[in-house]
Amino acid sequence: QLISTESAMLGTAVHALELCMLKKTFLDTKQDFFLQHYSVYIGALGARVICDNIPGLVNKQRQLCQKHPDLMQSISDGAKEWIKECQHQFRQQRWNCSTMDRDHTVFGRVILRSQEAAFVYAISSAGVVYAITRACSQGELKICSCDSHKRGLGSDNNGEFEWGGCSDNINFGIKFAKAFVDAREKMVKDARALMNLHNNRCGRMIFLMADLKCKCHGVSGSCSLRTCWLAMSDFRLTGDYLHKKYNNAIEVTMNQDGTGFMVADKDFKGSTKNELVYVESSPDYCIKDPKTGTLGTDGRECNKFSRGLDGCEVMCCGRGYDTMPVKRVTSCDCKFKWCCSVECKVCEDVVDVHICKPSMRPEQKLSRRPGQISARLTQ
Repeated sequence: QLISTESAMLGTAVHALELCMLKKTFLDTKQDFFLQHYSVYIGALGARVICDNIPGLVNKQRQLCQKHPDLMQSISDGAKEWIKECQHQFRQQRWNCSTMDRDHTVFGRVILRSQEAAFVYAISSAGVVYAITRACSQGELKICSCDSHKRGLGSDNNGEFEWGGCSDNINFGIKFAKAFVDAREKMVKDARALMNLHNNRCGRMIFLMADLKCKCHGVSGSCSLRTCWLAMSDFRLTGDYLHKKYNNAIEVTMNQDGTGFMVADKDFKGSTKNELVYVESSPDYCIKDPKTGTLGTDGRECNKFSRGLDGCEVMCCGRGYDTMPVKRVTSCDCKFKWCCSVECKVCEDVVDVHICKPSMRPEQKLSRRPGQISARLTQ
């Protein structure tokens, strides 16, 4: 039962909107135990048994799972990476990359074609590339290692250098992520599938802009000789980049022959090749709706002094907010002590925290007298 339950969460990790594993229980003790002992299950039961018990995989994904079972753990690691990053990027917005407690469609049906879906597919695809590439460089996978093509002499704007160290095998990560993640979308031909494939590619292509890291050799640290290697940037930078793309995502419609997109805005003159795209406008995410998976903003913390997306007026959708004192413990009066530590005092401060008021239920709206206005707590 453990294998069937937890492998369901593991194996479907890549398909961002239809995976079981992204419920709030994703990081619980059982999941961690399963991941730590994944190789044991593979050895004891065989890849075919494990992969056949992962619901939601299409034939192509199941074949890849059976052929490369050790890569499934990297895929799961990638899922944890992008979920964490998604929640960081949207922490100050109405939709904060969360899901309902028992929502098996991850983020609910509400975002399946929306601007948020574009971001989710792109960053989930990027997360798989990142995790697999990292596992290759760290020697955790049999099928890949460092990039063997980065040998001999190379050059950049600063002149020639010699390839050395361990360059991240980004091409392998991109190749496998494309084969696995795109497999489901290639089974259907509709606007949503085209949108997902496009955004998957955008997420993968980010890593083609890997950083060139170099070490200088020479007298007194001079750079007369350099040894360089390619390394992926921190995944936070990937999240930042895709969030900017999200803010400028382009609304599209499928063309008549079903092979591509047309931009909804007829005055648009640019290219959608490297931009995130979506086919349906997003809801406002203000009110909890179990039918669509929207959590709403009831009880969310807001910034009273901000006029941005995290401000109470926007975050609370005009419902107002409550203010409550909260005790927070921080380190203060830190001093360096020879040698070599830093000692700090523990300080307690009471700060005001602003929380969005709950939305009004239909029966409450009917019971209110004409002209009655809900009071908004202000400071």
